[in-house]
Amino acid sequence: MAYLRPIFLFLFVNLFAIPILAQNDDTIRVDSSIVRLNVGVVDSRGRPITNLDRANFEIFEDGVKQQILRFEPTEAPFSVVIMLDMSGSTLGFRQVIKQSAVRFIDALSPNDRVAVVEFYDKINLRNDFTTDRSTIANSISVANGRGKTHLYRALDFALDKLSKEKSRRKAIIVLTDGVDSQVKDQDRDLLEPLRDDQIATAIKPEASDTLNRILNRSDAQGVTIYPLALPTGNPDKLADPTLRQVAMFKAARTRLQMVADRSGGTLNAINRLEEMGRLYAVVAADLRTLYTIEYQPANDKRDGKWRSLRIDVRDPELISRTRQGYFAR
Repeated sequence: MAYLRPIFLFLFVNLFAIPILAQNDDTIRVDSSIVRLNVGVVDSRGRPITNLDRANFEIFEDGVKQQILRFEPTEAPFSVVIMLDMSGSTLGFRQVIKQSAVRFIDALSPNDRVAVVEFYDKINLRNDFTTDRSTIANSISVANGRGKTHLYRALDFALDKLSKEKSRRKAIIVLTDGVDSQVKDQDRDLLEPLRDDQIATAIKPEASDTLNRILNRSDAQGVTIYPLALPTGNPDKLADPTLRQVAMFKAARTRLQMVADRSGGTLNAINRLEEMGRLYAVVAADLRTLYTIEYQPANDKRDGKWRSLRIDVRDPELISRTRQGYFAR
């Protein structure tokens, strides 16, 4: 057989038995597991290929070929949560945010179900999942708030909502600067007693319990998360920052990147506000080019170890980007 080139893969793990989440440790206990892969295919010119079927794909976990149990074409609908950061840091450009979010809605498939969540000091569900575009647009237009940024609490809330969407394909699009107020306070406490020469490497973003709770939950539900990162969270755009401010903002942006990478999404950095609408449209277009493939691993051990994945496509002319695997929890 000719060498099969790996295709563009967005991976996430979906555990279909009802999970039991311990309040303190996020341990997930399941009777059986299904791995779900969101897959996008492009040609040598970067154009999406959307007419493939199950026979075009082969899945390998740790080098062992797996049996495909379920295949969904690119037109299968998503359940999408749109999260809007309405904290004080976004007060100056709310109109741009709202216009761009409506543009995103216009680019989705008519059968995609959308919920709108605003977050700041509070987390509010503006509308539950619906295909009614007028309801969604109205929710975006009346979104409001000020104060702190409770990003990870809001992601937790969005994951709760998506857990009720059963076997539908799931995604979160979160517009935020990424600087969660609670986590920032924890970072500040960590840095406070340190010398200046210790600041740059002191924060370990991957060690955040708050972050890892979200990563574990997105793994368990199979939710792909697309952060759109506002320029107010960019450490390179801070005005006359201290060493501690730079370290905290870099850690916040790194965590946002980890959310995207782990869930199989992409982080889109908004460098200028006029880019926001275009980047929303890019994410919507990406969702509409994804296949979904599911399989039950031949290795059924839930030992927390890394499982290396490869998906091959039969046409060697197709090119790819790939997420490498998942943790078998």
